[in-house]
Amino acid sequence: MTTSGALSPVSRTALSVANVRALESERPGGLFTDPYARAFVKAAGYSTGRKPGPYALALAHYTVIRTRFYDDYLLGAADDGIRQVVVPAAGLDTRAYRLPWPDGVRLYELDLPPVLEFKERVLAEQGAAPRCERTALDVDLTGADWAARLTAAGFDREAPTAWLVEGLFAYLTKEQAAGLLDTLGGLSAPGSRLAHERGRDLAAAGAGDPTVAHLVPLWKGGLGTELGDWLGRHGWHVETHPLDAVAERYGRTWSGTGRDMAGFHVSTRS
Repeated sequence: MTTSGALSPVSRTALSVANVRALESERPGGLFTDPYARAFVKAAGYSTGRKPGPYALALAHYTVIRTRFYDDYLLGAADDGIRQVVVPAAGLDTRAYRLPWPDGVRLYELDLPPVLEFKERVLAEQGAAPRCERTALDVDLTGADWAARLTAAGFDREAPTAWLVEGLFAYLTKEQAAGLLDTLGGLSAPGSRLAHERGRDLAAAGAGDPTVAHLVPLWKGGLGTELGDWLGRHGWHVETHPLDAVAERYGRTWSGTGRDMAGFHVSTRS
């Protein structure tokens, strides 16, 4: 039986995200409801262990806004007729189970084996049932064969896809991020969409907040602030959604600590 102890340090960050989602789901007027997030937290015996510092609090606030923004992005793509969804580095995401998908949606979750095994066990204990056709694939996204594995599982290269890359690029090197996007672009039919966080300069991220000291060494920065321009040069039309505007849309505010959390890109394949 796989336990949360088998997760890598990067994969374990999914537990902190699940904890944030659980807390938001339990608060009156939350921006979303994730009925399974608390089960992951309990199964892992997860605890922050101390009061979060200012950057950790900003990161949690950001995660809440990000979750709702991506929920709306995916349902909007489905409303526009896209029926193929892929979530690389899905972690403990439960959108296949909690979003009101229209008929015909097929969702692929990609992650490392220990993550998916832990996730499957907890969801089975909860009696969870997906609300769309769901396929989970244990792959290494820094490897060379994940595209072939995805295609072999039924992914249609000729159909437009809604890609969601949530919280991943910061943990990749520049070369790894470019390689992932190259492969993803090769799988994307015209009209495909891609959502992810805007590239950030992480040089000073988390400085002065000891409660995120365990995260800082994991952040490699990906393509950084070049991310949007890179996509524009590689066949994507990029739309930028500043974080303060997105927060205001959901009745929240954004300012102060965590200014490097700049918002989101939603791009369309030419």
